[in-house]
Amino acid sequence: MSAIAKYRQVFLTGLQTNLVYRWNFAIRAAFSLLHLVYVFTLWGAAYAGKAEIGGFALGATLTYFTLLLVLQFFLSAANDDYEISEEIRNGLINQFLTKPINYLGYRLSLFFSARLVAGSLALLPVLAALPLLGKYLVFPGTEHLPLYLVAIPALLLAAFIQFIIAYCFGLLTFWFLEIQSFIILSLAVESVLGGQIFPLDLMPGWLYELSRWLPYYYQMYFPAALLTGRITDLGFALQGLVIQTGWAIALLFLAQALWKRGLRRHTAVGG
Repeated sequence: MSAIAKYRQVFLTGLQTNLVYRWNFAIRAAFSLLHLVYVFTLWGAAYAGKAEIGGFALGATLTYFTLLLVLQFFLSAANDDYEISEEIRNGLINQFLTKPINYLGYRLSLFFSARLVAGSLALLPVLAALPLLGKYLVFPGTEHLPLYLVAIPALLLAAFIQFIIAYCFGLLTFWFLEIQSFIILSLAVESVLGGQIFPLDLMPGWLYELSRWLPYYYQMYFPAALLTGRITDLGFALQGLVIQTGWAIALLFLAQALWKRGLRRHTAVGG
């Protein structure tokens, strides 16, 4: 119980800190609607004269990208990798080596507090734009309920995978003074294999099947596809959930290994 109370306090502190910068999040979310204008224009042109692309109508694709915009604020690691890198580089991490607090748990609590604030504020402009967007959005009906239930753990695991990958990149500072190149490369791959540029089901079958075995698939596309009806087979969804869980566990072990090996290289100076 004391451990729960400890990280609960970290979470609450993170909420207070992020609420100080609430206008930054809100303005960023509002401007992200401009991205939706681009998406609607681009895909509207792609669908010109076509009823479907890849088996999905225009409304289904626009719904996917609108939901993806909101999920990015709820799930994506913003600056966690850079913050971890700075704490290692500047020696601020030393305080966690002498106190009864787990650094991974500490950073995870801050991550979820930041995502809660950013995601909630990102919903506001989307809700305000619903009178204009509503006629384009098409979500599955009640027959899709089992897949909605699968989407709940999928969303939590997606957020965890987003965080743990950022955490691992931050820990690379134990070996490299500059990690920006690693992060940029990862973001480029994630944009394609995470379904942020186009829905992954539009790729050739063999490439889509390959992407299902990579963690990027489960960072954003998988939960978004469950919520928008791009995945309709329950068995397929459950298999994806198992793979997603496997990646979460594997990345957690990788993070723990990097932390232990990194501390062997770390030199703490001062009190």
